[in-house]
Amino acid sequence: MVKLVKFDPFAELNALQRQFFGDDWIAPVKGVNIPTTDVYTKDDKLVVEAHLPNFEKDDVNIQVDGDALTISAERHEKQEDKSKKYVVRESSSSFYRRISLPERANTDKIDAHLDDGILKVSVPLTPLPEPKKIAISAKKK
Repeated sequence: MVKLVKFDPFAELNALQRQFFGDDWIAPVKGVNIPTTDVYTKDDKLVVEAHLPNFEKDDVNIQVDGDALTISAERHEKQEDKSKKYVVRESSSSFYRRISLPERANTDKIDAHLDDGILKVSVPLTPLPEPKKIAISAKKK
C-alpha cells in the first residue's frame, strides 16, 4: 500500500532553520523591548513620537539629512563595585530611526520635546495649494 503525503515546498527550509537556530530561534527576540515609534500627521504637521524610557535630553540626537529626519539615542551606564567579583559593570541602550520627510516639510521650523520618556518631534508642513477651479462656458451658437 502506498501512502500519499502532501508536498510542502518549505519543509526542507524549515528543517534547516530548526537545525541551525533550534526550535526557539525567535525566543530571545521576544524578551527585547523595542521602543515604539508613531508617525502621523495632525494640523498641517508631521509628528513623530518615540517612546524612550530612561533616556535624558542629552542622550538624544535629532538631525535632518536631505529629505530624512534621523533620531538616535544612546545611553551608557557604568558601575564599579569592588565588593563583588566584577570590577566594572557596563550596560548600554540605543535607539535609531530614520523617517523620510515629504517634499512640503519645513525643516527650518522643526520642534522637539522630551517629556516623561516620550520624544515628540513636530515638522511643520507647508499647506497644499488650493485646487484651481476651471469655469465651464456654454457652447456658443
